[in-house]
Amino acid sequence: MTRIWHSVAFRLALICGVLVVASTVLLSAVFYISTIGVLARAADSKITAISERFADDAERNGLQLLSARIGQTLSDGVDSDTEIYLLTDAAGRKIAGNIPAWSDGATPLDQIINHAVIRDGRPSAGRVVLHRLSDGALLVVGRDMNDLSEIGALIDRAIATGGLLALLLALGGTQLFRQQIERRIWTIRHAASDIETGNLSRRIPLSDEPDEFDRLSADINRMLDRIEHLMEGVRHVSNTIAHNLRTPLGRIRGYLDEALHGRPEVQGLTAVGNVAIDEIDGLIVVLDKLLQIAEAESGTRRQPFEPVALREVITTLMELYDAAAEDQGVALISDIEGEPVVLGDKDLLAGILANLLDNALKYAGSPATIEVQVVQELTKTNLIVQDNGPGIPKDERPKVLQRFYRLDRHQGGSGLGLPIVAAFTQLHGGDLCLEDAEPGLRVRIILPRADSETLPNGNALDTRG
Repeated sequence: MTRIWHSVAFRLALICGVLVVASTVLLSAVFYISTIGVLARAADSKITAISERFADDAERNGLQLLSARIGQTLSDGVDSDTEIYLLTDAAGRKIAGNIPAWSDGATPLDQIINHAVIRDGRPSAGRVVLHRLSDGALLVVGRDMNDLSEIGALIDRAIATGGLLALLLALGGTQLFRQQIERRIWTIRHAASDIETGNLSRRIPLSDEPDEFDRLSADINRMLDRIEHLMEGVRHVSNTIAHNLRTPLGRIRGYLDEALHGRPEVQGLTAVGNVAIDEIDGLIVVLDKLLQIAEAESGTRRQPFEPVALREVITTLMELYDAAAEDQGVALISDIEGEPVVLGDKDLLAGILANLLDNALKYAGSPATIEVQVVQELTKTNLIVQDNGPGIPKDERPKVLQRFYRLDRHQGGSGLGLPIVAAFTQLHGGDLCLEDAEPGLRVRIILPRADSETLPNGNALDTRG
């Protein structure tokens, strides 16, 4: 019993059942009052009206005329089976009516009361009013309430039967409701237990009806899809990191082992040390880039986003890369539309552009042209870096966004440039597209546009340098 009571499904179902029973009782009470109460009030109103009319006739026309009228009323066939009348003189002797002379002297006058009487020789549950006339005569007018009592008893039985049925239905509904909820919850728990054992491909089955449990299950399935994707990414990254770190570490060990066993001169040891330092510096760069990607993918911001003027960022980096581009015979040009402003981290946006320029300079060849463009739309800002080099084949474009993937193994680098760009872009709520520039590669970064009217803090946007 304790286990059942601790079930949320059971408690919810029980609450629903109690509400059903309470609603049934309330409706039955309203129905009872609306029927028996209305009939009783109608009977009281009629008794009062007749009593007042007969009393008025007696005062004006005398007891004999009233006696005759009572006799006529009892014999006219209208409500004859329920009417109660009695007229006595001042001494208490019966003059007319269908009940014996009234002997209860304690009965209050001019008040409608319930009183048992003998009507036409049969016991009757009467509802009567007594009125004393000016000459001392007593007028009793009433109604036999047996028929209303029978109606009340019938309604009571109907209410009792309906209440019992409502209670049974509530109990049955409670059990059915509990079973339905627990069945759906058990499906989720069973899938969760299977996933806990390591089966990340398991998903919660959905029914044909999109109810609340289906929507919850769909949300959980999307979460599991994301987790499975991330776990696959972690395994891939772990394997790739191990592979990429093993080679330089092996080279470093080989250099050091050769230096120790070959007993070289100081100059040779210095050269080996410098090579080892260079290799270690390369590893530090790789690890730093991996940390940048992890930080960006986790959604962690080193500082709050603020409006960033792209013209300033682009101009600074173009000047920084101009000398390197000139040495390689590459022309750097820019085409900036208006004064584009985006909401973001200035350093991360500069990192996006720097990685794209690094890749373009590395793979575009010589001579080549690299163009940086900014095109503004109604709600978006397009940052485009385009070259006229060999480009990337269409089937290879998704792969170059994977960590450590390199098209040309003979080229230097770690294969982390475009993954960093993708992570930084995602952190800014943007999209990264790799397109064919015919010839060359066009990298399009689509970022949300920041306007003075749409800044989250409500402050005016100042883009002045």
